[in-house]
Formats: sequence, structure tokens, C-alpha cells
Amino acid sequence: MTAMDLDRAWDLHPQVSVRPEPFGALLYHFGTRRLSFLKDRRLLAVVQALADAPTARAACLAAGLAEDELSRYGRALAVLAQSSMVVGRTS
Repeated sequence: MTAMDLDRAWDLHPQVSVRPEPFGALLYHFGTRRLSFLKDRRLLAVVQALADAPTARAACLAAGLAEDELSRYGRALAVLAQSSMVVGRTS
């Protein structure tokens, strides 16, 4: 899996609900009826920051990630994009 374009604006799909859990979070897509588990609370922070950030990179940095962690989290976000949990935001 390759990393997503971190310099693009992304957001949760409007049909996705996020339920924070002690281990991270559950994401449920009401359109596809898919369930995803986020096993990393920092990934949850990134996903929650996407709506207010101009880019995914900005969301990652706002969540406290270091530059050397961006590729790993970019790959995780790419998996969420592939399953339509997150979608590119248009202006």
C-alpha cells in the first residue's frame, strides 16, 4: 500500500461515524456497512483533525506526529481512503 497525498485536503466520508474506544476507535460506514478499527489513538487524532486542517499533513502535525512518522501514518490513511472511510475534500 502506498501513502496517500498528504498535501491534499481530506475528510471523513459524510456517512462515517466515529466511536472512540480505549484502544483507539471504531469507524462505521453506513453506506458500505464496513467497520474499521483504529488501533492507534494518534491515528484517531489525525482522523478527527482532518475536517479542520487544510491538508492531511497539517492534520498529522496538529495531532503531534513527527516528520519521520508521516509516511507510516500516510499509509494508514491510504487504507482508510481505499475503503472510503476518508475522502478527498473539494474546495
